[in-house]
Amino acid sequence: MAKSLKQVLSQIEKLKKEAESLRAKEISGVVDRIREAIDHYGLTAEELFGAGARKPAGRGRTAKAAKTGKAAAGPRKAKAPRSAGAPKYHDGAGRTWTGVGKRPNWFKDALASGKTAEELLIS
Repeated sequence: MAKSLKQVLSQIEKLKKEAESLRAKEISGVVDRIREAIDHYGLTAEELFGAGARKPAGRGRTAKAAKTGKAAAGPRKAKAPRSAGAPKYHDGAGRTWTGVGKRPNWFKDALASGKTAEELLIS
């Protein structure tokens, strides 16, 4: 039996509502598991979201520390970002490249003009 457009649209709306309800239930479970892991490992907002994240209120001790009566460990130091390294190639006009990542246009142009990579090495 053929369905009318009105029936199909009604089914779509019902399914959307059902999907929203299921999503809300799943989110609740996911949030609970995330909170449990955060408490278990004593993670901070900075560790989760970076240094610019603000701390939630009342986060003096972790739940684990509160249960055991021990003080929570101090904040962990963030690792310094890695630098690309020292320049390996130069063009003589002040432009350099470390040899890591995508080749810069000046390097490609120099190769196209007949120079070799060895000629562009910094000695």
